[in-house]
Amino acid sequence: MPHLFEPFQIREVIFRNRITVSPMCQYSSTDGYTNEWHFIHLVSRAVGGAGLVFTEAAAVEARGRISPQDLGLWSDKHIEGLAKIVSSIDKYGAVAGIQLAHAGRKASTAKPSRGGKPVDESQEGWQSIVSSSAIPFSSEYPTPETLTITGIQEITDAFVQAAKRSVEAGFKVIEIHAAHGYLLHQFLSPLANNREDEYGGSFANRIRLLTEVVRGVREVIPQKYSLWVRISATDWVENGWDIEQSIALSDKLKSLGVDLIDCSSGGIIPGVNIPLRPGYQIEFSDRIRHEANIYTGAVGLITSPEQADEIIRSGAADLVLLGREFLRNPYWPHLAAKTLGYDKHWPVQYDRAWS
Repeated sequence: MPHLFEPFQIREVIFRNRITVSPMCQYSSTDGYTNEWHFIHLVSRAVGGAGLVFTEAAAVEARGRISPQDLGLWSDKHIEGLAKIVSSIDKYGAVAGIQLAHAGRKASTAKPSRGGKPVDESQEGWQSIVSSSAIPFSSEYPTPETLTITGIQEITDAFVQAAKRSVEAGFKVIEIHAAHGYLLHQFLSPLANNREDEYGGSFANRIRLLTEVVRGVREVIPQKYSLWVRISATDWVENGWDIEQSIALSDKLKSLGVDLIDCSSGGIIPGVNIPLRPGYQIEFSDRIRHEANIYTGAVGLITSPEQADEIIRSGAADLVLLGREFLRNPYWPHLAAKTLGYDKHWPVQYDRAWS
């Protein structure tokens, strides 16, 4: 059996293989609600053979959305639509995961098809943009409001309440988004955090908000379910967040009940020269896995079955997360199985396609 198709278990959650659909914004929600598009998009990847299917980032506050069209979980009213999706993902053999997020200073932007720039209330945006410090993402972005201690506590609670709703909807994997320049990353990185209180300055202070969110979320989800954190392992900029800090953070998160680190990178400031190439982030998942002794997920330009299988075989990661490749082919796991010579029974409706 190819390593890519070995079952994998974290706590009491069993994945049929090591293939994960990475969270990908669909820019198709109204007021944070799911609709038919989300159902088809996510459930089709379960039919396609993935072991774990993540939703896109679900905002824990309305003002925490990246765009006005993003998914949300700040209200109990969002639970019903998500629960229907989870039920069908389960039915077709995959595990359903949700990513909880807050965009912070990168919130209230147009969806990419409309330019991706900040939008105001006349374009469905909003004025209340918050961050660790009053530092805008770029000259094109508004200056965010610095969160007070009370505001930090309210956002921590928003993550906890969203986690409770996630469990009610049926999700067995919950991921906290602390990467790509969004709010929790804005506290981690000295490039976005110049606070002088207990949430800024030292490494211990900069990781404080994330650790408080993790503690709160872990307390309200069942012990049998899995908690992940996505991080940007490096900012790719001198004097920014780096892999050494990521390893230390991962070690701390493991002690708080985090099961897996989803290893991405970048996003804290624009215009950074990132050395894009196939598997360019695998080094991060490899180092964190071995130096922090925690499960890791590898993401970033993973496209071929052979490449994905080698990542698992070599021990560089425990799972692979595919994004754009799953947009191109919802049935990529079927293709991977055939390519790797794995005689796997797929849905009978598709048997002839893979024989």
